[in-house]
Amino acid sequence: MLGRFSPMDVEAAREDLKNRTLAKISLEFARLIYLASTRDYNTGRYYHDGLAFRFSEALAAQALSDAHKEAFEDLALSPLEHLVDELHSYLRSVGAQSSEVIQVWEKLEPYRVAVPCESDPLTKRYFLGNVKIALAIVESRERATR
Repeated sequence: MLGRFSPMDVEAAREDLKNRTLAKISLEFARLIYLASTRDYNTGRYYHDGLAFRFSEALAAQALSDAHKEAFEDLALSPLEHLVDELHSYLRSVGAQSSEVIQVWEKLEPYRVAVPCESDPLTKRYFLGNVKIALAIVESRERATR
C-alpha cells in the first residue's frame, strides 16, 4: 500500500494522527484498542474522518494501519509487568467494575480484535497469551485487595 504515497506523505499523516488524536489517549492499551476500532472488522480497512479530510482516505488508512502495527508491536513486545500495569489501568478506565470486565474478557476474548491483520503470527500468539496471563494477574491482585 505504501507504494502509492511518498514516505513523507505517510509520515505527515502519522504525525497528524499522533498529535491530534493519539496524544489525548494516555494509556498504550487504550491507544491500541482505539486504533483497532478504526478498522472495519469485515474488510480490514481503516478509516478516520478527520484524517481522510486533511489528507485522503487512502493515506489516512495507511497512516492508521502503520500506527496500529507500531502500537501493537510496542505493547506486545513490552515486559509482562508493563502489560499488567497497562491492562489494569485500562480496565479501571472503562467505566465498569474491573471484575465484571475481566469475566467478560475471559469468556469472549474481545482483545483479539486489537491485533493488526498483518501481524506476525508468533507475535500475535505471544501477545494473546500474555494478555491472558495479565488478566489472571490483575484478577488475582484485585481479589487480594478486597
